[in-house]
Amino acid sequence: MRYVVLIVLLIPVLVAVGLWQQWPGSERVPSRYNPFAPFNVDDPLNPLTRFKLKALDQDPQRCLAALARAREQGAIDYIEVGSPEIGACQLDHAVRVRSTSVRFGTSFLASCPLALSWVVFERQRLQPAARDIFGQDIARVDHVGSFACRNVYHRASGRRSEHATAEAFDVIGLRLKDGTRATVVGHWKDEGPRGALLKRAFKGSCDVFGNSLGPEYNAAHRDHFHFGMRGYGLCR
Repeated sequence: MRYVVLIVLLIPVLVAVGLWQQWPGSERVPSRYNPFAPFNVDDPLNPLTRFKLKALDQDPQRCLAALARAREQGAIDYIEVGSPEIGACQLDHAVRVRSTSVRFGTSFLASCPLALSWVVFERQRLQPAARDIFGQDIARVDHVGSFACRNVYHRASGRRSEHATAEAFDVIGLRLKDGTRATVVGHWKDEGPRGALLKRAFKGSCDVFGNSLGPEYNAAHRDHFHFGMRGYGLCR
């Protein structure tokens, strides 16, 4: 029965898509509002952004093409690693991110949608927050990785973590160009500018990633931000 309901719900969506594609003026709609336009990391964030990122998750070649365009813009440096099986975990069209507008303590593996989401977040939420609060850019992001072939919370059984498919990135701190550091464990509750930067960065991440988990979620996240692709805007 639920499949019948799903089909009924999808019919008007498919009809709307067909009408949109036939509309002569559809190509003149700004790309940020056009669900069929190629994804651009500099298109201002809006309710369609997350929809377009989710669509790319189902179309690896379009996602990699969008990532290649971001590289041409100088937004990211990465290498493609393909779809290797590492341990008992299978990656799907993953990349190794080496740098963006910031340096990382180490390069990291990421699914294509995660890499794109990070670039959008960095350019449209993270760096603007640093400029507003400190008058300068973030130079380095400290992290504890993205890929780990394991279950949620390292449990012996249960569902796989987002980290098992490189669809989550754990950030522990930010370093500004003048050397100022803001760490999640040390400054989340800080009432000064470092705490303000961390809180604004976390809030901004909720506009981009499928889920954003921080110190107020539970004790397991007391020292880092978890930015993942599952879900549709969970922000805790």
